[in-house]
Amino acid sequence: MQFFALMLAASSLFAGNAVNAAPSNDLVARQVGGLVCNIDRLGIVAALAATQQTLKKLSTDVAANATAASEVQSAEHAISGAQGAIGVIAKALLEGKTAPADARDEVRGNLTAARDALVALDSKDSASSDDLKQALAELAVAAVAGKGVVDNCK
Repeated sequence: MQFFALMLAASSLFAGNAVNAAPSNDLVARQVGGLVCNIDRLGIVAALAATQQTLKKLSTDVAANATAASEVQSAEHAISGAQGAIGVIAKALLEGKTAPADARDEVRGNLTAARDALVALDSKDSASSDDLKQALAELAVAAVAGKGVVDNCK
């Protein structure tokens, strides 16, 4: 019973905030997005989380090579930056605001930086294992999903 009361209170609070904020119908429709848009949103978040986990394994693989370890650390930092920018976008969407364009650019820039670091690692350390290939593949999935968000969430 308490659960239902809590859910009713939460939904009332949300509805009250939605009415007070009163964003335009076009903005609300874009923020919520269609099925493909939301699949793309989930896709980039999931792919970045997977890439982050793979980079942790890769970091162990290349720990003895200072140059390779630095490249992996750069890629990890870039993935964290992309995730942070996605968080800024998500917060804006949840608040009924327009997502800031600079956050979208930050996601794109960090995806590129992560890819560049991993490609540099690939050319410097051929013994870095299958984890590198997996990280590059996961990052490619994130990039495709990110492009899908830009294309489909309008």
